[in-house]
Amino acid sequence: MKASDVRAKTDDELKQQVEDLSKEAFNLRFQRASGQLENTARVRQVRRDIARIKTILGERARAGKSGAGKSGAGKSGAAKPQRAAS
Repeated sequence: MKASDVRAKTDDELKQQVEDLSKEAFNLRFQRASGQLENTARVRQVRRDIARIKTILGERARAGKSGAGKSGAGKSGAAKPQRAAS
């Protein structure tokens, strides 16, 4: 799966696909443990697809958060509590 294919999908579709791939990864781990796994490269491919989708979902979340949260109440505006002098 290419990143351009992932970017063309909606967030809901991507979340569903991550869920499906996670189930497939679970099944592949069991097949590997029992010695029934024939396509060993599929484990790596599924892991990378999950990571690719999660990365793009994270990018979208950060892009949406940075555009909406410009009210000035970010991390830099919070004051740290000071220690009492001894």
